[in-house]
Amino acid sequence: METIQEAVPSSAGPAGRPVGHVRPVRLARVASEHWARLRVPIAELDRVLGGGIVPGSLVLIGGDPGIGKSTLLLQLCALVAMDGPVLYVTGEESAEQVKLRADRLGPVSDNLYLLAEVDIDAILGTMQEIQPTLMVVDSIQTMQVGDIESAAGSVSQVRESTVRLMRAAKTSQTPIVIVGHVTKEGAIAGPRVLEHIVDTVLYMEGEHFHSYRLLRSVKNRFGSTNEIGVFEMRDDGLAEVSNPSALFLAERSQASPGSVVVATLEGTRPLLAEIQALVSATTFSLPRRTCAGLDLNRLHLLLAILGKRAGLPLHTYDVYCNVAGGLRLGEPAADLPLALAIASSFADTTVPGELVACGELGLSGEVRGISRAADRLSEAAKLGFTRCIMPAANQRALRGTVPNGIDVVGVASLREAIRLIMPGGRRGHTEPRTPERELEPNTSSSC
Repeated sequence: METIQEAVPSSAGPAGRPVGHVRPVRLARVASEHWARLRVPIAELDRVLGGGIVPGSLVLIGGDPGIGKSTLLLQLCALVAMDGPVLYVTGEESAEQVKLRADRLGPVSDNLYLLAEVDIDAILGTMQEIQPTLMVVDSIQTMQVGDIESAAGSVSQVRESTVRLMRAAKTSQTPIVIVGHVTKEGAIAGPRVLEHIVDTVLYMEGEHFHSYRLLRSVKNRFGSTNEIGVFEMRDDGLAEVSNPSALFLAERSQASPGSVVVATLEGTRPLLAEIQALVSATTFSLPRRTCAGLDLNRLHLLLAILGKRAGLPLHTYDVYCNVAGGLRLGEPAADLPLALAIASSFADTTVPGELVACGELGLSGEVRGISRAADRLSEAAKLGFTRCIMPAANQRALRGTVPNGIDVVGVASLREAIRLIMPGGRRGHTEPRTPERELEPNTSSSC
């Protein structure tokens, strides 16, 4: 016969952690001078992280299967292991499979330890024994905690595994990088709280039929979230791309209507990319608008500006826009070059190949100023561009700091910018001609 017995509540917190053993400290007295970031020998990765890995930080990297996440991290581990012990934990592959990939990437240091394990407690025990300068867990969806009965990859397993890794990183000051699977929509698989627990979230992007990859930061407690790293996938791993502008413009055709080069910014890095537009008549009552690498809502807004302020009758035309090379642009400075590309395709007129443009558009058709115009010009001049269309406010602010070999044309309105790229347009004009007559599509050749 069972009886009710009194039970004394335990003073232990989650995972047996004692309650109340940590005392508050005065923030002004906390010393931080000796906190040196872990040096990252890969410059593009170092840029995205904000200048190295902060001790005790938890970094999450996600991306499509086969995009290169494990390859990049194995390269990072091999380089960091030259200065100290590194622990690479794999839950998806055997030790022999990882070794096959490591042999393809190059020589392996004796300080690089490999652990094929999925139990979090066993992993943390090995981590305490080796005391690595960096630990990588590939992937978090394969890890499991023995106290939880659910299968690996479930919400409770992923959350508890991440919390225990986070606690181990903070107490030992060992940076930990974890790999996360993504869903078919491109989001990190598992609970949304996973991205809130970690300090940094990185996404690796790219098309499988292209050789280059983009590493983008979407959350970073210790750096900017606007930086990107550019890599090229090769037989011996991921190679850094020191000049991504030349990469994105390598296959550009300079004799094609609807093509305009934009001088944009990705964090602190100026970047040149090609914006393409195709305008074609539609037989349907509702024209189609499609874009890749650009915000569709922004495209709708620009089409309304082109129709109202520049007089382009686009309501009976399909409009397709694309950023060549798979790059995604979210900066407002891409407004002006996108509008010029659409106008060029509509009029079937080629934009000069040596021209680059940048500028934000307002609803009244005005061209608004942008940031760091001098850096954009320097990047354009470095790649051989000789003419730049930008906001008039930025042209006045440059005041003699324009790089040699490039002519800067300041515009105050969208009509003025369109007039510059059309046949017969001259910089001396002050009154815009009727856009409907000027931009009449070329119908001399029959299809």
